[in-house]
Amino acid sequence: MIAIIDYGMGNLHSVSKAVERLGHEAVVTSSPETILRAEGAVLPGVGAFGDAMRNLRESGLDETVRRFHASGRPLLGICLGMQLLFSESEEYGPHQGLGLLPGRVVRFPNDRKVPHMGWNELRFVRSDPLLEGLKPGHVYFVHSYHALPEEPGDLIAVTDYGGPVTAIVGRGNLYGMQFHPEKSGTLGMALLERFAELTVGSYGRTS
Repeated sequence: MIAIIDYGMGNLHSVSKAVERLGHEAVVTSSPETILRAEGAVLPGVGAFGDAMRNLRESGLDETVRRFHASGRPLLGICLGMQLLFSESEEYGPHQGLGLLPGRVVRFPNDRKVPHMGWNELRFVRSDPLLEGLKPGHVYFVHSYHALPEEPGDLIAVTDYGGPVTAIVGRGNLYGMQFHPEKSGTLGMALLERFAELTVGSYGRTS
């Protein structure tokens, strides 16, 4: 079972339905117990970084996410959910993030139209189990802020928007996608399926 973490923000049901279409069980939940029993978890998100972190802290789900990550089971952040994995954001900030990946989330420079919205091509920058058997293609972005990872090894894929923009990050069992895989056609669904496959049998795995 894959837990879709409900903290009051995000396109929860579109992600849940996409996972179900791939043949995997998905449960939208705000229950720490249910999340911690899952084989994999998805942290979606649409909205402002500060509001999202406040919701996570007030519900105690920030610590649930950290505990799930520490268990060694696969965890995926999508869009704002990916940004929350980082140390901090300057969006109406500064705001502290979950701190699972070192780095900052910053606004696009003034010479670029925001939000960055539409289909852009991914460029894979390193190999990863998430990409196994996949070829680069186009995916769908909607965002005004982007992540700057401190560790180059955390970067899996980028896109171009007046320069390289972080598109997929990963470290061990932890992944993030700045775009919406559930709205990104064949490649997006293939990436979501690869993540779902990584969760199978992961319960009880330790980091």
